[in-house]
Amino acid sequence: MSFVLQKTKGDKIADAIIYTVLGLFALVTLFPLYYVVIVSVTPYIEVMKNGGFVVWPEHFTFQAYKEIFGSPRIPQALKITVFITVVGTALNLAVTTLLAYPLSKKSVPGRQFILMALVFTMIFSGGIIPLYIVVRSLGLYDSVWALIIPGMVSTFNLLIVKTYFENLPPEVEEAAKVDGCGDISTLFRIVLPLSAPIMATIGLFYGVTHWNEYFKGIFYISDKTLMPMQVVLRSMIQAPNVSTELSVNSLILDTLPPETIKMAVVIVATLPIVIVYPFLQKYFVKGALLGSVKG
Repeated sequence: MSFVLQKTKGDKIADAIIYTVLGLFALVTLFPLYYVVIVSVTPYIEVMKNGGFVVWPEHFTFQAYKEIFGSPRIPQALKITVFITVVGTALNLAVTTLLAYPLSKKSVPGRQFILMALVFTMIFSGGIIPLYIVVRSLGLYDSVWALIIPGMVSTFNLLIVKTYFENLPPEVEEAAKVDGCGDISTLFRIVLPLSAPIMATIGLFYGVTHWNEYFKGIFYISDKTLMPMQVVLRSMIQAPNVSTELSVNSLILDTLPPETIKMAVVIVATLPIVIVYPFLQKYFVKGALLGSVKG
């Protein structure tokens, strides 16, 4: 026997209110991004005619994108950002996994002390100046590795992965060891294939952090050719002269409004991570919940 729930008039009114509120929140959230996209493809005349506020332009132009990709600054910054995102995320996942797996085993000697030491770093830190001194002492200053190596492991992400490993059925690993697998082969052949949700989730955490890298780029990088995209974006927004900041001498660039150029740079800095996120979203909730709840 099947039952069909009939919504009352009160339920329908409540649903209408909820959808209306959620729609307003979505509008408030998405409109700034929409406005940035529109301004980046709006001709100079329309921007001036509308006082800088354009909801839907009569004509479209992609000249701003042609100019910023024609300059050496933006493509170089993108290369640096893509490099630290791909390589940094891979190293983050490797080190986090290799540390979280043994810590998920209660039989490991000194496990509690290591966990306490790791959790201690979440509460206390040496501060900016000692970290800066360490980076310079290691010869990482003005190196792309200064954007990757400091903070190689996030304690928060490490604890999530450790808890996820603890929640895996112990019978699976026991069966692998009966078949002759050692700890390393068990990790790579059994545990990691079963941990795709948490790996995708933590990889997304690390990847977004690297893509939005700003703090390290300011403190550890003075060479403009090594600056990540977010630092260049900051310089672009603050620069009084866009042409100088892009290191190009273009008559076409001088005819474009600075707002159009800046908005185009914002889109270039934002769009790649927005495109990648939907492909990992299906793992996000599942991985985060399984990795944060014990039992």
